[in-house]
Amino acid sequence: MHVVAISVGNTRTAIGRFCSGKLHGSERIDNTHLQAIVARVQQHAHEFGDDSVVAMASVNETVSLKLRTALEKALDAGVVRIGEDIAVPLGTCLDAGTKPGVDRLLNAAAAWSRYQCACVVVDAGTAVTVDFVDGAGVFQGGAIAPGAAMQLRAMHEGAAALPSLVFATPEDEPFGRNTEQAMLQGVHHGIRGMVQRLVERYASSYGAFPRVIGTGGDAELLFAGDDLVELVEPDLTLHGIDSAVRLASGESQTEGDGSCAHTH
Repeated sequence: MHVVAISVGNTRTAIGRFCSGKLHGSERIDNTHLQAIVARVQQHAHEFGDDSVVAMASVNETVSLKLRTALEKALDAGVVRIGEDIAVPLGTCLDAGTKPGVDRLLNAAAAWSRYQCACVVVDAGTAVTVDFVDGAGVFQGGAIAPGAAMQLRAMHEGAAALPSLVFATPEDEPFGRNTEQAMLQGVHHGIRGMVQRLVERYASSYGAFPRVIGTGGDAELLFAGDDLVELVEPDLTLHGIDSAVRLASGESQTEGDGSCAHTH
């Protein structure tokens, strides 16, 4: 099966090409370049031929409506919507009526499908989400906080003396010795510290320490070489879309060994 997976985020859209569950390249295009997104998806779909499935998940309804309309016109075919046409293959343990973002569920589903064990998924993008899926593959929920760029923007807009900055890894020093470095130190280590504290709480509640996986546009900057975040997988949401499509079609899923959690 060939799947063209599309994940519409708040600022960018990710596109991935899957053949029988294997990712063969991905890219990200700013949401302002709608026609470029359409052209790339159309190219991939035509390369795959008639057996391709174009599937979309979105946390940005305004952009996804425009994109789906443009894609269906360009492809002369329907676009499968994850969460509407196809369910996310994951159980949840949430309050009645709660509807977490489809990206959070897809990340958790992909982590569970790939590793078959309790996982914490840290998605570092526009927002930072820290979510827990237990050893039975049930999404328990998590935490949501402002992402790095949002924090920097809020400081600049809320305090006249603080400059506008693009997020980057701060200098490897214990102290920020100028305003820019102090802001980067605060955001960088603030997010990492939050993740550490939340993972410890999840592990204490669950009774075992889960595997911690990072994803999202800022994950590499935040967690490369981190002792807590074992893996950084930037395309986790796309893997979740592919997994959902293959499961709905009856194609078998790859299972992990279930060996990555240990008791305290």
